[in-house]
Amino acid sequence: MFLKIFNYFWSLKKQFAKYFLVGILGVVIDFFLLVAIKELAGIKPVWATALSQIVSIAFIFTANKYWSFGSGHQTKRQLARYFVVLAFDYAYAVAMMYFFNDKLGFDYRLVRLVSIALMVSWNFFLYKYFVYRKDDASLAVDGQSHEQRSN
Repeated sequence: MFLKIFNYFWSLKKQFAKYFLVGILGVVIDFFLLVAIKELAGIKPVWATALSQIVSIAFIFTANKYWSFGSGHQTKRQLARYFVVLAFDYAYAVAMMYFFNDKLGFDYRLVRLVSIALMVSWNFFLYKYFVYRKDDASLAVDGQSHEQRSN
């Protein structure tokens, strides 16, 4: 049983590496744009954050869709599901900060790092099996599923 679970996770290493790299690039894009917009355009940090987030969210969605998870279909459905995951992550992050920082007094940086680490781990599976899930029934062409066309 343990070997089966290990082999399953091991088989996902390349896809997880792509997902992780996209996430790192998303953070770099977000941070770079935040600083650039704030410093070069003189926009307040809150508005610079709003703008940089839009760009980084679009990048992360698109790069994960086509590169990490190789899912070139159902963009509207996937985008809706992606925003469901984002909304959950947002609520989770705020709740974690409220409970562990505001109520229990943990350092806000530690709370944020732990919440991000947890989100990275479950978001990979949410993206793979919920957001970018490949539904054979929805990919049917002329009444045939992908499997039927392959035979």
